[in-house]
Amino acid sequence: MSENRGWLLLTNDDGIEAEGFRLLVQALHREGHNIVVLAPSENHSAAGMRINLMKPMGLRERSDLVDAWSLNPEHAPVHLFELDGTPCDTVIVAMDGGLEHLVPSLKPQLVVSGVNLGPNLSQDSYHSGTMGAAREAGLYGMPAIASSFTSFDPEGMARSIEATVILVERAMKVLPKVAANAGRPHDAMDTNYFTSWPTPGNDEGWVQDPNNALLTAFRNGDLMLNLNVPPTWNGKWACTRLGVRWYRNAVRFEGAGDDEVATFTIGAASVDHSEVLYGDCDAVEEDKASLSCLAVWPQSHPFAMDEDLLASVLMNSADGWPHWLNPN
Repeated sequence: MSENRGWLLLTNDDGIEAEGFRLLVQALHREGHNIVVLAPSENHSAAGMRINLMKPMGLRERSDLVDAWSLNPEHAPVHLFELDGTPCDTVIVAMDGGLEHLVPSLKPQLVVSGVNLGPNLSQDSYHSGTMGAAREAGLYGMPAIASSFTSFDPEGMARSIEATVILVERAMKVLPKVAANAGRPHDAMDTNYFTSWPTPGNDEGWVQDPNNALLTAFRNGDLMLNLNVPPTWNGKWACTRLGVRWYRNAVRFEGAGDDEVATFTIGAASVDHSEVLYGDCDAVEEDKASLSCLAVWPQSHPFAMDEDLLASVLMNSADGWPHWLNPN
C-alpha cells in the first residue's frame, strides 16, 4: 500500500464486468492507487437512486478478476467485491458498515462512480444510476465523482478513462487522505455555503472566499463532480452546469393481437439540445470534457448549496477547471 495515498472506492451502474469499469480500474491501478471495488453484479443502468429495502443481497469477492484484468496487488492493493443490488445499494452497504466488515480499517478518501457507457447530461441526472451512486456517497458525507463516456459505442472510451484519471488525481490532491465527514458524524448546519432559503439571502458567510467554501462543500460531500467526456475529446475542459436536452420519439409501440397486452419500449430515437450558457451538452458538442459542480442535496433542503455560490464556480475557472479545484 502507498502510505502517501488514500483509498478510492469505485462503483458503477453498468455492472462490475462492464468494459468502462474494467478500464478505469486498470488505469487507476497502473498509476499505483489503492483501490476497493464494491459494484453491482449486474447492469442497473437508469436505476437513479433506487434501493432495495428489506431484501437480502448477496455479496461476493471477485478475486478472479485480479488475474483476468492483469492486476498486481503487490504493485498497489486492490480489493474487488460485487453486490446483488443497485448502484446506491453498493454505496450504502460500503459506507454503513460493509467496508469495515470486508476490509477492516479501510477508510476511503474518495468515491468514483463510472465510467458509464453513455452520457449523463441535463435531465439524465434524475435517471442515472452512475450519478445516483455519487449522490448517495455525498449523502454519506463522502467526496464523490460521477464519470461518463458520451457515446454508447465503446470505441474511443480510452479518452474518457484518461480524463477520469486526471480528474480523480486532481481531486485527491485537495482532499484529506481519509474523508473527514464520512458517515456525517457532526452537525453540519454551521457551514457557510448552505442556502439561506426561505429567509432573505445573506452571502456574508462565503463571499470573501468562495473557493474555500466550495472546496469545503466538496470535502463534506455536499458538492459532487459530474464528468462527461466525448469520444472526440480535444483535451480541453469546460466548467459547466446542467444543460437542456430533449429525448424525441422515446416510446416504441409494438402491436398486439386481440388477446395480448400491447408492448411499449422506452428508448429515444433522437436527442435534441437547446443551447444555454455553460451547458454541459454544449461543452460536449464542442468536443470538450464537461465538468459540472452539482449540489448533492435537493433545492429546498436545508443543506442545499447557495445558488450564487454555485454560479461563482462557472465564472471563476481557469482552462475549464474551477478555481477551487486547483491544488496549492
